[in-house]
Amino acid sequence: MAIESVGNYKDILLILGTAGVAIPLLRKLGLSSILGFLLTGIVLGPHVFPWIASFVPMLESFRFSSATDYASLAELGIVLLLFLIGLELSPERLMTLRHLVFGLGGSQIVLSALVFGAIAMAMGFSTAQATVIGLALALSSTAIVIQLLSEEKRLGSQAGRISFGVLLMQDLAVVPMLLLVDVMSPAAEGSVWAKAGLAIVQAIAAGSFIVIVGRYLLTPLLRIVAAQQNTDVFMATVLFIAVGTGALAATAGLSMALGAFIAGLTLAETEFRRAIEAILEPFKGLLLGLFFLLVGLNLNLSLLETAWAKVLALTAMMIGVKSAITYAAASIMRLPRQSSFEAALLLGPGGEFAFVMFAAAAATGLLTTAQSAPWLLAVTLSMILIPLIAKLASITRGRVKRASLRANQVRELPPEQAEAAVIIAGFGRVGSLVADMLKENNLSFTGIDFDTENIAIAKKAGHKVYFGDATDIEFLKRCGLAKAKSVAVTMDNPARVEEIVRLVHKAHPETRIIARARDERHAMKLYEAGVSEAVPETTEASLQLAEALLVETGIPMGLAIASVHEKRDSYRKLLGRPNRREQAAQMRSRLKNRMKKG
Repeated sequence: MAIESVGNYKDILLILGTAGVAIPLLRKLGLSSILGFLLTGIVLGPHVFPWIASFVPMLESFRFSSATDYASLAELGIVLLLFLIGLELSPERLMTLRHLVFGLGGSQIVLSALVFGAIAMAMGFSTAQATVIGLALALSSTAIVIQLLSEEKRLGSQAGRISFGVLLMQDLAVVPMLLLVDVMSPAAEGSVWAKAGLAIVQAIAAGSFIVIVGRYLLTPLLRIVAAQQNTDVFMATVLFIAVGTGALAATAGLSMALGAFIAGLTLAETEFRRAIEAILEPFKGLLLGLFFLLVGLNLNLSLLETAWAKVLALTAMMIGVKSAITYAAASIMRLPRQSSFEAALLLGPGGEFAFVMFAAAAATGLLTTAQSAPWLLAVTLSMILIPLIAKLASITRGRVKRASLRANQVRELPPEQAEAAVIIAGFGRVGSLVADMLKENNLSFTGIDFDTENIAIAKKAGHKVYFGDATDIEFLKRCGLAKAKSVAVTMDNPARVEEIVRLVHKAHPETRIIARARDERHAMKLYEAGVSEAVPETTEASLQLAEALLVETGIPMGLAIASVHEKRDSYRKLLGRPNRREQAAQMRSRLKNRMKKG
């Protein structure tokens, strides 16, 4: 079958091939997935691909057919991204970072937008067009910067906290920015103030409706669906909520992204938050990747030939001006100079939401493709330079002594970055008892359960428990597996306990795993799977029964307790694993002897 006869499947194969083959290869080279999709789109676009095909004619069959056919699908990537941002913006997180988010982040956006807007007006753009350009260039790349800091394990550093706070404010500001683009649309009738007032009223009305629906309908719906313990149905429901709330906002005259964002905020404090994140992340990654693939396809690279000096000047201007503004604002807030300088360099380049802003402006007729082309190229080039800028920042970091944070700085990590000492997988009677003991000893923990009734009981008791499947390693990572010192597996299902132990041990061999075992035979399997300590429930029940029996038959309590402790120690020596193979051999030998005696 000729590849032309495949039709639209050819484009789908190119998209999936980019996500499954090209992106992992580019990640090996140190590029983020967003840059990978952008560069792939540029290669497959009308400016580069024909040149490549001229050397290898057979590649001409793989030309991307039509980017417009997938524009609506790519828009869903932005909808899911805003939904997930809403999930992340809990009131607790915002209050923890309030000085960096609203102080530094707010001043950086306002000052950058004013300066870039003034430059755009000086270049001949109208006030509305300059406003869009200024706001778009004020944004930085959350995805790339956070990824770089995470890979270097520096999110908890002073520079990481400064960057995180500013990026958080930028993500929060995207929603009103998109709303402002709609307000300034040439197609809208009336004065700007009248349009702004109407848009605000519409946003409040639609947002209030979505919040009410979220509280009294969506959350109970998720509880009903979760009680079925059917992952496929839960996934379908989550996708329906994310896209459906966006469509609901669109019918009210607002953007789909705004509706999804409000829905995410509504569900941010529920027990389903982590499960929703784990489910939507792959869809968001692929659809958002498609969005940037289409951006790369539509970039006008011919400007690099005809107006390369202008594009490079815009790129340098954007990075230099925004870095200077961020550093100056941080200095006024008396943040550490070295950390402020490093964060300012990372936040200087443009970000992914600039493409969203320019796309929204094009859709409303505020900017033409030709007008936005140089700015889009400048943003793309600046994002490509982020890894190099990060290297420069690390060089300038030097051996700066760590200064204690001043009173107006964050003294702790954001809640989602803070280390939970223990993850408790399974929050039934055993898990809740373990949680009570940890709480009494001031040890932080995160609970996980797949049973909504257990979660409801735990929440009433004041415990932090998330709904989700502990056999899903991505979900465990979302719950802080990388930072947890220990994992307690307390479920009464032996097969699930073994699966969780294997997953955790494979992902993080250094993490200590304490697991509930059905009996000694099950404990042996758990040790072979990588558990640090297995507690057979039959053994513990027998020891407690023996202790009670000894006391009731007249043995002094002290002697009875000492006898039980001695017996428990002997079991622990037998079950302990100085060497996994040695321990397994001891267990097999013991079981064989017991069978012979039996």
